[in-house]
Amino acid sequence: MPWDSPLKELPWIAPQRVRQLSRMGIESLGDLVSHFPKRWEDRSKFDRFPQAESDTPVCVCGIVQKANVLRRGRSRSFELTLAEEHPHALSGVLTVKWYNLFWVEKVVATGMRLVVFGKPKRRGRNIVIEQPEFEVLEDENDTSLHLQRITPIHRATEGLSTRIIRGLIWEALRHLDAAEIPALLPASLDPLPRLDALKQIHFPASFEALGAARKHLVLTEFFAMQLAIALRRAQQQAEPGLCHASSSSLFQRLLDSLPFTLTDAQLRCIGEIRADMASVRPMNRLLHGDVGAGKTLVALSAMLYAVEAGFQAALMAPTQILAEQHYLQFQRLCGPLGLRVGLRTGNRREASGPLPLFDHDRWQQAVASGSPDRPSAPASDQPEILVGTHALLHGQNLFERLGLAVIDEQHKFGVLQRATLRAQGRSPDMLVMTATPIPRTLTMSLYGDLDVSTLDELPKGRGKIVTGVRDAAKLPEAAKFIREQLEAGRQAYIVYPLIDASEKTEAKAAAAEFEKWRQLLAPMSCALLHGRIPPEEKDSIMEQFRLGHTKALVATTVIEVGIDVPNANLMLIENAERFGLAQLHQLRGRVGRGSHKSYCILLTDLADQEAVEKLQVLERTSNGFDIAEADWEMRGPGDLLGTAQSGLPPIKIGNMIKDAALMQEARAAAFVVIEEDPRLEKPAHQAYRSLLFNAPATDLSQVS
Repeated sequence: MPWDSPLKELPWIAPQRVRQLSRMGIESLGDLVSHFPKRWEDRSKFDRFPQAESDTPVCVCGIVQKANVLRRGRSRSFELTLAEEHPHALSGVLTVKWYNLFWVEKVVATGMRLVVFGKPKRRGRNIVIEQPEFEVLEDENDTSLHLQRITPIHRATEGLSTRIIRGLIWEALRHLDAAEIPALLPASLDPLPRLDALKQIHFPASFEALGAARKHLVLTEFFAMQLAIALRRAQQQAEPGLCHASSSSLFQRLLDSLPFTLTDAQLRCIGEIRADMASVRPMNRLLHGDVGAGKTLVALSAMLYAVEAGFQAALMAPTQILAEQHYLQFQRLCGPLGLRVGLRTGNRREASGPLPLFDHDRWQQAVASGSPDRPSAPASDQPEILVGTHALLHGQNLFERLGLAVIDEQHKFGVLQRATLRAQGRSPDMLVMTATPIPRTLTMSLYGDLDVSTLDELPKGRGKIVTGVRDAAKLPEAAKFIREQLEAGRQAYIVYPLIDASEKTEAKAAAAEFEKWRQLLAPMSCALLHGRIPPEEKDSIMEQFRLGHTKALVATTVIEVGIDVPNANLMLIENAERFGLAQLHQLRGRVGRGSHKSYCILLTDLADQEAVEKLQVLERTSNGFDIAEADWEMRGPGDLLGTAQSGLPPIKIGNMIKDAALMQEARAAAFVVIEEDPRLEKPAHQAYRSLLFNAPATDLSQVS
């Protein structure tokens, strides 16, 4: 039976089941057998009934002795007593409890045989497993499928239990024809037949066989991803481009004007970028690094190379505050160099006249050929460097000679938005930046077709940041500490997750808490900053804070990036558990930018152990790369890869962190295939074409 056979055409699946599977995104036979287990239980031998609480889940099998529905106010729970199947002198009983899951009451009854999986906890004198996963063992004829084996536990949905899904997948594997399942992996990478891997991943004969099957399927996923990346990179390198860098006199003049020296990491990244810009192959480079590592100065250096070669440079930022911060910084640094910097946002536009007519094609050809007698760039009222927000995408005739497009905080822009900016020039070089450090395995996947420059060194002289996780009840002590810092001449940020209070959430809001802080810190001046404040007022608030007239800024995450006030050395974040680790690290990066010792206080409910464990990562380290890895591991890959917009296949079974070595193997194999056969025309490579998942029809090779 073919891999892509629709489920609705299979006589052994009832229409009701087809509809239920469709809700889970399972439409074909291939989808069904690719619905991999989330875990496996060794039901050839069950765990003993626990006698103490444990953080390690147990899998036990027993008989339901009694079951009760308990009510307390509006709360409702279903509780049962489970006894061991074969009692002995040391036998015990186990209490199993579910809260507000009414459907459980309908499927579990006294006398049933039950498999339960969960963490045992001590509640008074009893050992209790709360909200466990469970399975009713009813049909003794299916014992070989559900018991006495390593049993798969699949993700289920309402009306479709893991037991039913297990039976459907068993039947699907029986109907699959090995001849209809081509090998999607080079034999040199893993020789295991794909059908064997599928059978062993669902119904393994042993844990060794399970490991071999998982390795094969993870390699297949990663090979598909890397094949798409290798093909994209090959297309990108085949595109015609222009040389966008000539001499380095502007860059050298910038260096001479700085009151500090660049780090070795900055100089290395600038060298990598210049080498790309000096070639006729279009640059497609990612610049990433820790908070405060100096990526903006690296980007400006690249822009100076483009300007000196006779081109314009553009920087697109996701917010007006960040765009204006870059604009002011570039004006200060580029004014002495005789360069004009323009700003274009939704609310502000720098006026500029049209360019004079000139033979642009002949001039670009001369630049590309390196001709010594190439004409100089035409004089123009148009700025050499234009900074803006999304407004850069919608203006007409903004650029006549765009040579470098820089995108800051690139993950906040869609692929098509980045492509639109690039389309405003003739094969301009692309530099995408992020201040969020990216785990290495992610740079090999989503950003695998980009060249990567990493800023892994912080400038000297930065103040140390002390981070502490504190109970929300400690707010008065925190306020006292803030006041002491303000009286010593410093400034502070106080951050909230919301602008206004909401009935749907208990999180505090900046606007609602602002008056409280004015009273707590009086007579020190406070200001409120959030995204709904009009741009002119927002500018004024930020300028007063930069000048030191405002001592405390009560704000939302609008200050997450681009705010640089060296005198601000203290940040307090309320409801810190509502932020991701990477975002908290970004926010924390607003302090510690001067020479003063800095502090970041994270307020949360210490009773929430999971939230506390997450936040303690920030207490232990200030290394953004370590934090990014921890954040990723806690949240799981999910769609962090952005596969929905990247044209890459989704990850179903691989783990981008734990399987990093397999990613390396798959990447090497995929790049060899594309190097030998860029069009996948060889008979041995024909099957790989099906791996090029949802490749975008638009040419996005430079920006994805």
